[in-house]
Amino acid sequence: MNSNFFAMVNRMKLIDRWALMRNTSKENIAEHSHCVAVISHALALIGNKKFGKGYNAERVCLLAMYHDTTEVITGDMPTPVKYYNDEIKSVYKDIEQIAGERLVAMLPDEFKEDYIPLFEKQEEDKELWALVKAADKISALIKCIEERRMGNLEFEKALEAQKKIIDEIPLEEVKYFKDNFLDGYYLTLDEHTK
Repeated sequence: MNSNFFAMVNRMKLIDRWALMRNTSKENIAEHSHCVAVISHALALIGNKKFGKGYNAERVCLLAMYHDTTEVITGDMPTPVKYYNDEIKSVYKDIEQIAGERLVAMLPDEFKEDYIPLFEKQEEDKELWALVKAADKISALIKCIEERRMGNLEFEKALEAQKKIIDEIPLEEVKYFKDNFLDGYYLTLDEHTK
């Protein structure tokens, strides 16, 4: 059986984010997913080493890598549209579920059970998905910081909104990341290497 699954996943690099805003540099969902995976992994390690949690850091990284893969079918729905009201939010969740099912259906049967949990959230991964969601918000904040540093006023309000969202996430791992690692995203390369 020939499968198109991995070819479709590879198309993540073609789906741009932040479509409603002028960008100084484009960000696609492959780049975004890498950033979310790195941060999710860090949040899990922070939780384990600093707060006595028992997160599976490798698993959360995997979930993060695939968290936006359905967008190769749906495209990236801008947040203001996706969350405009409960009805749109609910319909979009249904669309994402159908897109996930379509992607999994592309796999040979023997691999489907391995990939289903990446597209259908399982109860045993609930804590890990919370880390992925937090990392997703941190990634959005980082994009806003980068755009603002480049003088893009288009991201000024988004930057303030993302900071507020991060401040309201009730995870000690997020607070630790914010307090210890976030300032580095405001620095230039020369400032990093001093």
